[in-house]
Amino acid sequence: MTSPENVLIVGASAGGLAVTEALRRKGYRGELTVVGAERHLPYDRPPLSKQVLAGTWESEKAHLRSRDDLARLEAEFVLGDPATGLDAAAREVRTASGRVLRAQTVVLATGLVSHRLPGQDDLAGVHVLRTLDDALALRRSLTTVDKLVVIGEGVLGAEIAATACGMGLDVTLAGLGHAVMADQLGGLVGAALTSLHAGRGVRLRLGVAAEALTGDDGRVTGVRLASGESLPADAVVVAIGSRPATGWLDGSGLAIGDGVECDSRCRAAPGVYAVGDVASWHHEGLGRRLRLENRTNAVEQAQIVAANILGEDRPYVPIPYFWTDQYDVKIQAHGFLTPEAQLNVIEGAPEENRFVAHYSVGGHITGVLGWNMAKAARVHRQNMVEALARL
Repeated sequence: MTSPENVLIVGASAGGLAVTEALRRKGYRGELTVVGAERHLPYDRPPLSKQVLAGTWESEKAHLRSRDDLARLEAEFVLGDPATGLDAAAREVRTASGRVLRAQTVVLATGLVSHRLPGQDDLAGVHVLRTLDDALALRRSLTTVDKLVVIGEGVLGAEIAATACGMGLDVTLAGLGHAVMADQLGGLVGAALTSLHAGRGVRLRLGVAAEALTGDDGRVTGVRLASGESLPADAVVVAIGSRPATGWLDGSGLAIGDGVECDSRCRAAPGVYAVGDVASWHHEGLGRRLRLENRTNAVEQAQIVAANILGEDRPYVPIPYFWTDQYDVKIQAHGFLTPEAQLNVIEGAPEENRFVAHYSVGGHITGVLGWNMAKAARVHRQNMVEALARL
């Protein structure tokens, strides 16, 4: 297979940058163009809900690479100009400014768009947190208010609540789940996280839907729950999940379901690949389609996409990994952790604030979680990988 003369990457975050760097590391010398919707240089998203929001990092510290590092890639970065359309057959991308960009190979890395509540855009003081600008706007708000309500008990909502609590705010965390992150990590870990937040003074309103935002004179004043309770708020963060950023791909000719549908090589069409949060690909190890939303996946998937662009023909079969830091707790999650899995603590104990747990389905270990035991969790991850390989 001949390498393409030019590659166009749509999305200038971790996944898009990682494809660019992987291509150059592998010796690709063709033209590279990276289109980004935001004006910022590529930056890291995990610190947005923690260090950037808390103010312990200046925004520049979240940048993934310096200007000099990016210049050495000899790629053209077109920033602040969102892609608005794709003709997959022609491999032609249109942008908001009217540019028309063509390449032999196109990589889609446009990530996610935050879900929003009806009416939230009409009220000042209501935030989402997806971009660097979102984080900076939320930080400005949190330095001027006392009461914060976070809607959504998943990882983002939990991290924002922990950060805001550490800043001294009066925080309420509300969500449909009956425990913090239980939908991602199961009942035992969810109960431990719920106890952690409650012990730090966060008010919890779990197992009930947020019915509406309330406001006065164009500014948010609280959240009304389906139970009838009203939660007073000077600011509200809506952290109820995200969806793949595929709206701009209407009429592109690509298959769009839960993201851009790709084969096991992360190929969506001849000469078109997808990477990161937006990519839904066939995982050969599982025998089904999968889409992952975390930074580790975006970077690992980028290596496979770059290899396949250059003709290596490699399937993407990762063991998923993500982490979350909340207060003094660091959680590492390896593998496939589902709420219905059997969970067994194999080292430490929840009451000791440090433990490792196995997740099992049908008698087979499918995941490993470390709570303040990162090194031990990595050891058990390797054992899990070896066990899976024997199946």
